Amino acid sequence: MGIQIAFIGGGNMASAIIQGLVTQGHPVDQLDVVEPFAEARDRLASEFGIRAQAQPGVFLESAEVVVWAVKPQIFQEAAHQTQAHTRSALHLSVAAGIPSQTIARWLSTERVVRAMPNTPALIGKGITAFFARPCVQDRDRQQVENIVRSTGEFLWVDSEDKLDAVTALSGSGPAYVFYFMEAMMAAGADMGLAPEQARQLTLSTFAGASELARRSEDPPEVLRQRVTSKAGTTFAAISSMDDSGLKAAFGKALLAARDRARTMGQEFGSA
Repeated sequence: MGIQIAFIGGGNMASAIIQGLVTQGHPVDQLDVVEPFAEARDRLASEFGIRAQAQPGVFLESAEVVVWAVKPQIFQEAAHQTQAHTRSALHLSVAAGIPSQTIARWLSTERVVRAMPNTPALIGKGITAFFARPCVQDRDRQQVENIVRSTGEFLWVDSEDKLDAVTALSGSGPAYVFYFMEAMMAAGADMGLAPEQARQLTLSTFAGASELARRSEDPPEVLRQRVTSKAGTTFAAISSMDDSGLKAAFGKALLAARDRARTMGQEFGSA
Protein backbone atom coordinates (compact mmCIF):
# COMPACT_ATOMS: atom_id res chain seq x y z
CA MET A 1 0.00 0.00 0.00
CA GLY A 2 2.94 2.31 0.63
CA ILE A 3 1.18 4.67 3.05
CA GLN A 4 1.94 5.66 6.61
CA ILE A 5 -0.73 4.35 9.00
CA ALA A 6 -1.05 5.33 12.66
CA PHE A 7 -3.03 3.42 15.27
CA ILE A 8 -4.35 5.17 18.35
CA GLY A 9 -4.66 2.22 20.69
CA GLY A 10 -2.80 -1.06 20.34
CA GLY A 11 -5.24 -3.60 21.74
CA ASN A 12 -6.77 -6.70 20.18
CA MET A 13 -8.56 -5.12 17.23
CA ALA A 14 -5.59 -2.92 16.34
CA SER A 15 -3.33 -5.95 16.59
CA ALA A 16 -5.60 -7.95 14.28
CA ILE A 17 -5.42 -5.22 11.64
CA ILE A 18 -1.67 -4.77 12.11
CA GLN A 19 -1.10 -8.51 11.76
CA GLY A 20 -3.05 -8.50 8.51
CA LEU A 21 -1.12 -5.54 7.16
CA VAL A 22 2.23 -7.09 8.04
CA THR A 23 1.15 -10.39 6.46
CA GLN A 24 0.28 -8.49 3.28
CA GLY A 25 3.79 -7.06 3.27
CA HIS A 26 3.12 -3.60 4.62
CA PRO A 27 6.46 -2.26 5.95
CA VAL A 28 6.61 -2.14 9.73
CA ASP A 29 8.38 1.22 9.57
CA GLN A 30 5.21 2.64 7.98
CA LEU A 31 3.13 1.71 11.02
CA ASP A 32 2.96 3.92 14.11
CA VAL A 33 1.10 3.04 17.29
CA VAL A 34 0.19 5.17 20.30
CA GLU A 35 -0.42 2.88 23.27
CA PRO A 36 -0.26 4.10 26.89
CA PHE A 37 0.16 0.67 28.50
CA ALA A 38 3.71 -0.65 28.66
CA GLU A 39 2.64 -4.29 28.52
CA ALA A 40 0.79 -3.71 25.24
CA ARG A 41 3.75 -1.79 23.82
CA ASP A 42 6.06 -4.68 24.72
CA ARG A 43 3.73 -7.13 22.98
CA LEU A 44 3.66 -5.02 19.80
CA ALA A 45 7.45 -4.91 19.84
CA SER A 46 7.73 -8.65 20.38
CA GLU A 47 5.13 -9.72 17.82
CA PHE A 48 5.63 -7.16 15.06
CA GLY A 49 8.81 -5.24 15.79
CA ILE A 50 6.84 -2.03 16.26
CA ARG A 51 8.15 0.52 18.73
CA ALA A 52 4.88 1.96 19.99
CA GLN A 53 4.82 5.36 21.67
CA ALA A 54 3.18 6.08 25.00
CA GLN A 55 1.93 9.52 23.92
CA PRO A 56 0.96 11.16 20.61
CA GLY A 57 3.42 13.56 19.05
CA VAL A 58 4.68 15.16 15.85
CA PHE A 59 5.50 11.74 14.40
CA LEU A 60 1.77 11.40 13.68
CA GLU A 61 1.90 14.22 11.13
CA SER A 62 3.21 11.81 8.49
CA ALA A 63 0.20 9.49 8.84
CA GLU A 64 -2.13 9.33 5.83
CA VAL A 65 -4.62 7.18 7.73
CA VAL A 66 -5.27 7.14 11.48
CA VAL A 67 -7.05 4.10 12.91
CA TRP A 68 -8.87 4.78 16.16
CA ALA A 69 -8.94 1.60 18.25
CA VAL A 70 -9.49 3.07 21.71
CA LYS A 71 -12.20 2.49 24.28
CA PRO A 72 -15.16 4.85 23.71
CA GLN A 73 -14.82 6.47 27.12
CA ILE A 74 -11.27 7.70 26.41
CA PHE A 75 -11.75 8.66 22.76
CA GLN A 76 -12.42 12.35 23.45
CA GLU A 77 -9.31 12.79 25.58
CA ALA A 78 -7.16 10.95 23.05
CA ALA A 79 -8.61 13.04 20.23
CA HIS A 80 -7.81 16.24 22.14
CA GLN A 81 -4.18 15.13 22.47
CA THR A 82 -3.89 14.00 18.86
CA GLN A 83 -5.99 16.17 16.56
CA ALA A 84 -3.39 18.92 16.09
CA HIS A 85 -1.11 16.37 14.41
CA THR A 86 -3.66 14.52 12.27
CA ARG A 87 -5.95 17.07 10.62
CA SER A 88 -4.82 16.14 7.11
CA ALA A 89 -5.30 12.39 7.63
CA LEU A 90 -8.18 10.08 6.85
CA HIS A 91 -9.64 8.76 10.12
CA LEU A 92 -11.03 5.25 10.56
CA SER A 93 -12.78 4.57 13.86
CA VAL A 94 -13.44 1.07 15.17
CA ALA A 95 -14.57 2.47 18.54
CA ALA A 96 -18.12 1.39 19.35
CA GLY A 97 -20.93 3.86 19.78
CA ILE A 98 -19.36 7.21 18.95
CA PRO A 99 -21.16 8.95 16.03
CA SER A 100 -19.05 10.11 13.11
CA GLN A 101 -20.32 13.69 13.57
CA THR A 102 -18.87 13.70 17.08
CA ILE A 103 -15.59 12.22 15.88
CA ALA A 104 -15.39 14.84 13.14
CA ARG A 105 -15.92 17.59 15.70
CA TRP A 106 -13.32 16.23 18.09
CA LEU A 107 -10.75 15.80 15.32
CA SER A 108 -11.54 18.98 13.33
CA THR A 109 -11.97 17.06 10.07
CA GLU A 110 -14.80 15.60 8.01
CA ARG A 111 -12.68 12.76 6.57
CA VAL A 112 -14.09 10.17 8.94
CA VAL A 113 -15.13 6.56 8.37
CA ARG A 114 -16.81 4.56 11.12
CA ALA A 115 -16.39 0.81 11.22
CA MET A 116 -18.12 -1.95 13.15
CA PRO A 117 -15.94 -5.08 13.09
CA ASN A 118 -16.34 -8.23 15.14
CA THR A 119 -13.93 -10.42 17.07
CA PRO A 120 -13.39 -13.15 14.44
CA ALA A 121 -11.26 -10.48 12.77
CA LEU A 122 -8.58 -11.71 15.17
CA ILE A 123 -8.23 -14.84 13.02
CA GLY A 124 -9.02 -13.25 9.66
CA LYS A 125 -12.65 -14.45 9.69
CA GLY A 126 -14.45 -11.29 10.75
CA ILE A 127 -16.87 -9.03 8.97
CA THR A 128 -16.78 -5.25 9.15
CA ALA A 129 -19.41 -2.71 8.16
CA PHE A 130 -18.35 0.82 7.17
CA PHE A 131 -20.08 4.18 7.05
CA ALA A 132 -18.36 7.17 5.44
CA ARG A 133 -19.11 10.83 5.95
CA PRO A 134 -20.06 12.69 2.74
CA CYS A 135 -16.65 14.22 2.01
CA VAL A 136 -14.86 10.85 2.08
CA GLN A 137 -13.67 10.15 -1.46
CA ASP A 138 -13.52 6.89 -3.41
CA ARG A 139 -9.76 6.77 -2.90
CA ASP A 140 -10.32 7.05 0.85
CA ARG A 141 -12.80 4.17 0.76
CA GLN A 142 -10.29 2.05 -1.13
CA GLN A 143 -7.62 2.74 1.48
CA VAL A 144 -9.98 1.72 4.27
CA GLU A 145 -10.88 -1.49 2.46
CA ASN A 146 -7.22 -2.33 1.91
CA ILE A 147 -6.43 -1.82 5.58
CA VAL A 148 -9.24 -4.06 6.84
CA ARG A 149 -9.35 -6.61 4.01
CA SER A 150 -7.07 -9.13 5.73
CA THR A 151 -9.36 -9.34 8.79
CA GLY A 152 -12.21 -10.86 6.77
CA GLU A 153 -15.16 -9.60 4.75
CA PHE A 154 -16.57 -6.07 4.66
CA LEU A 155 -19.52 -4.07 3.40
CA TRP A 156 -20.67 -0.43 3.31
CA VAL A 157 -23.93 0.95 4.69
CA ASP A 158 -25.52 4.09 3.29
CA SER A 159 -26.78 5.58 6.54
CA GLU A 160 -25.06 5.71 9.90
CA ASP A 161 -28.05 4.54 11.91
CA LYS A 162 -27.73 1.15 10.19
CA LEU A 163 -24.49 0.63 12.13
CA ASP A 164 -26.69 0.14 15.21
CA ALA A 165 -28.33 -2.83 13.49
CA VAL A 166 -24.89 -4.08 12.40
CA THR A 167 -23.72 -3.81 16.01
CA ALA A 168 -26.67 -5.91 17.18
CA LEU A 169 -26.34 -8.50 14.42
CA SER A 170 -22.64 -9.06 13.74
CA GLY A 171 -20.79 -6.87 16.24
CA SER A 172 -22.36 -8.67 19.19
CA GLY A 173 -23.14 -11.75 17.10
CA PRO A 174 -20.16 -13.93 18.08
CA ALA A 175 -21.35 -13.79 21.70
CA TYR A 176 -24.72 -15.23 20.66
CA VAL A 177 -22.98 -18.11 18.90
CA PHE A 178 -20.80 -18.76 21.95
CA TYR A 179 -23.95 -18.63 24.12
CA PHE A 180 -25.61 -21.39 22.09
CA MET A 181 -22.35 -23.34 22.08
CA GLU A 182 -22.32 -23.18 25.89
CA ALA A 183 -25.86 -24.51 26.02
CA MET A 184 -25.17 -27.35 23.57
CA MET A 185 -21.99 -28.42 25.35
CA ALA A 186 -23.74 -28.40 28.72
CA ALA A 187 -26.64 -30.42 27.34
CA GLY A 188 -24.25 -32.91 25.77
CA ALA A 189 -22.52 -33.42 29.09
CA ASP A 190 -25.88 -33.76 30.86
CA MET A 191 -26.79 -36.53 28.42
CA GLY A 192 -23.67 -38.49 29.31
CA LEU A 193 -21.04 -37.37 26.81
CA ALA A 194 -17.57 -36.51 28.04
CA PRO A 195 -17.07 -32.71 28.13
CA GLU A 196 -14.41 -32.90 25.41
CA GLN A 197 -16.71 -35.00 23.22
CA ALA A 198 -19.53 -32.48 23.68
CA ARG A 199 -17.13 -29.67 22.80
CA GLN A 200 -15.84 -31.38 19.65
CA LEU A 201 -19.34 -32.24 18.45
CA THR A 202 -20.63 -28.73 19.11
CA LEU A 203 -17.75 -26.84 17.48
CA SER A 204 -17.72 -29.09 14.41
CA THR A 205 -21.50 -28.79 14.06
CA PHE A 206 -21.38 -24.98 14.11
CA ALA A 207 -18.44 -24.86 11.71
CA GLY A 208 -19.98 -27.36 9.30
CA ALA A 209 -23.45 -25.83 9.32
CA SER A 210 -22.04 -22.33 8.76
CA GLU A 211 -19.95 -23.51 5.83
CA LEU A 212 -22.89 -25.42 4.35
CA ALA A 213 -25.09 -22.30 4.59
CA ARG A 214 -22.32 -20.20 3.02
CA ARG A 215 -21.92 -22.52 0.06
CA SER A 216 -25.62 -23.20 -0.51
CA GLU A 217 -27.88 -21.05 -2.66
CA ASP A 218 -30.79 -21.99 -0.41
CA PRO A 219 -31.75 -19.89 2.62
CA PRO A 220 -31.24 -21.29 6.15
CA GLU A 221 -34.97 -21.97 6.43
CA VAL A 222 -34.82 -24.46 3.56
CA LEU A 223 -31.64 -26.07 4.88
CA ARG A 224 -33.32 -26.50 8.28
CA GLN A 225 -36.43 -28.04 6.74
CA ARG A 226 -34.32 -30.64 4.93
CA VAL A 227 -33.10 -32.08 8.21
CA THR A 228 -36.43 -31.76 10.02
CA SER A 229 -38.40 -34.90 9.28
CA LYS A 230 -41.98 -34.92 10.52
CA ALA A 231 -42.11 -36.54 13.97
CA GLY A 232 -38.33 -37.04 13.95
CA THR A 233 -35.69 -35.98 16.49
CA THR A 234 -34.97 -32.61 14.90
CA PHE A 235 -38.69 -31.92 14.66
CA ALA A 236 -39.01 -32.61 18.39
CA ALA A 237 -36.19 -30.17 19.18
CA ILE A 238 -37.45 -27.39 16.89
CA SER A 239 -41.02 -27.82 18.18
CA SER A 240 -39.77 -27.51 21.76
CA MET A 241 -37.90 -24.30 20.93
CA ASP A 242 -40.92 -22.89 19.11
CA ASP A 243 -43.16 -23.73 22.07
CA SER A 244 -40.71 -21.87 24.32
CA GLY A 245 -40.86 -18.80 22.09
CA LEU A 246 -37.13 -18.95 21.45
CA LYS A 247 -37.16 -17.30 18.02
CA ALA A 248 -39.22 -14.34 19.26
CA ALA A 249 -37.02 -14.01 22.35
CA PHE A 250 -33.91 -14.02 20.20
CA GLY A 251 -35.33 -11.32 17.94
CA LYS A 252 -36.18 -9.28 21.02
CA ALA A 253 -32.62 -9.71 22.25
CA LEU A 254 -31.19 -8.27 19.02
CA LEU A 255 -33.55 -5.30 19.27
CA ALA A 256 -32.28 -4.72 22.81
CA ALA A 257 -28.71 -4.72 21.51
CA ARG A 258 -29.61 -2.28 18.72
CA ASP A 259 -31.39 0.04 21.16
CA ARG A 260 -28.40 -0.02 23.50
CA ALA A 261 -26.13 0.88 20.58
CA ARG A 262 -28.39 3.87 19.85
CA THR A 263 -28.30 4.93 23.49
CA MET A 264 -24.50 4.72 23.56
CA GLY A 265 -24.35 6.88 20.44
CA GLN A 266 -26.57 9.49 22.10
CA GLU A 267 -24.45 9.42 25.27
CA PHE A 268 -21.14 9.85 23.45
CA GLY A 269 -22.61 12.16 20.83
CA SER A 270 -23.55 14.74 23.44
CA ALA A 271 -19.95 15.13 24.64
